[in-house]
Amino acid sequence: MSVARITEISSGSHKSFDDAIRTGIKRAKDTLHHIQGAWVEDQELILKEGDIDEYRVKMKVTFVLEEDKH
Repeated sequence: MSVARITEISSGSHKSFDDAIRTGIKRAKDTLHHIQGAWVEDQELILKEGDIDEYRVKMKVTFVLEEDKH
């Protein structure tokens, strides 16, 4: 039987929401193992002088916890 955990991450990009999502997942893979899924909880735009400066996303990432070896 496996146990999963859900954690929230945020990520930003100067290109697009899609790039912010990909950047966040790529970074999460560096520290979270066995990622099973993710969903975008929120999106926001950071504006500078009325123009889009950054795309930001908040995501929930689901990953399976490693089994206890005891």
